[in-house]
Amino acid sequence: MTAESMYAAHEKIHPREIKGRFQTIRKATVFALLGVFYVVPWIRIAGEPAVLFDLPARQFHVLGLTFWPQDFFYLTLLLVICALGLFFVTSLAGRVWCGYACPQTVWTEVFLWMEHWTEGKRGKRIKLDKGPWNREKILRKGSKQILWISFALLTGFTFVGFFTPITDLLSRAAAFELGPWETFWSLFYGFATYFNAGFLREQVCLYMCPYARFQGAMFDRDTLVISYDEQRGEPRGGRARGVDPASKGLGHCIDCNLCVQVCPTGIDIRDGLQYECIACGACIDACNSVMDKLDYPRGLVRYTTENALEQKPSRIMRPRTLIYTVLLVALITAGATGLALREPVRLDILTDRNALYRETSAGQIENSYTFKLTNMSNATHTYQFDVSGPRGITIETDPSAVTIGAGETLSIPARIQLDPSDTTGIGGVDVTVTAKSMRDKAIQHSETTRFRTPVGR
Repeated sequence: MTAESMYAAHEKIHPREIKGRFQTIRKATVFALLGVFYVVPWIRIAGEPAVLFDLPARQFHVLGLTFWPQDFFYLTLLLVICALGLFFVTSLAGRVWCGYACPQTVWTEVFLWMEHWTEGKRGKRIKLDKGPWNREKILRKGSKQILWISFALLTGFTFVGFFTPITDLLSRAAAFELGPWETFWSLFYGFATYFNAGFLREQVCLYMCPYARFQGAMFDRDTLVISYDEQRGEPRGGRARGVDPASKGLGHCIDCNLCVQVCPTGIDIRDGLQYECIACGACIDACNSVMDKLDYPRGLVRYTTENALEQKPSRIMRPRTLIYTVLLVALITAGATGLALREPVRLDILTDRNALYRETSAGQIENSYTFKLTNMSNATHTYQFDVSGPRGITIETDPSAVTIGAGETLSIPARIQLDPSDTTGIGGVDVTVTAKSMRDKAIQHSETTRFRTPVGR
């Protein structure tokens, strides 16, 4: 058996342009998402970038909030919410994420627009690809590559702008002073955009994306998917305009294949639900345009459910969607509550392990500690420490007041003392240390630690 008989060569898909309600929604979504991606790095809130993942400083600025590695919980929570949100949307409306909001879809759509501008409509593009290399082909293909490469480089540069302040990045790029890592990631992400959106296109959805493989586990007979109404459309066949299809023994499908020509993944929706379908709605707009010309009702190809096609009731709220809804509401509420109660200062207390306690010359029992204080706000604060516990307990730090800048972590030596007569004699007592901002009394954080004392004293 030869390789030619086992593997078919990949044929480039040339989606046909189509206008319609769902394509208008897709275009609006593309512009909105690209606008967010390219504009957000330039926005500043209170002097800080609206979104900046400053890895060297271990600071993550998001819409006026600053997060630190200690806040990794929020990132985990966000990822869980996004995953559940995707499952919820899929159980309701199939692969609408893939068709409207997936980055691969968004950037591929833009690259297809550039191809349409430079090479012409579908028929002309197919003819151009099959034709010999001449002056026209070189100019059209060359201008397309210039647009693709320019847009890919802009994308790579913007991507790095989420990790390095983009105004500083631009000034250094203009002076050819970018660092090696910034240059590498700009080119790497730019090349990834160019290759995935320009060449791989639908192959990413068909062969590389794992979501296409497990989405079926989230579908049921009440999931909204794009379907062809076989009962209404079959048998298919051509006919003159104005002819009653029933008189010819035909259904409403005229077998024009327009739904296949507009599909970005090259499938025939009339063959039934397929994992390659990204639910973009292009075939719906194409079919509706044909139905309008023939004065047939719209909806031969439409968003519907399997139950609806069989004239059975469809349910939006069912056990799986209810479970997803409850989980999403609970997690979003927990995250919002955590952010609202999040303290801008963190205090960690490390006990001196070399000496559990010691007696001072004044007869006091003393424990030594190291306080690690982290200022998680965007402003400089000066902190003092207070201790509460048994009567007569005192605290000394070096220095007595600590000034700490935004995002800084300082280690402060500290000693806590207690008169022996105030000890319990059981080897230790819990004490609470509080770090208080002198600038804003509302900013404070308390931690409880163990104060060790002699046993039986």
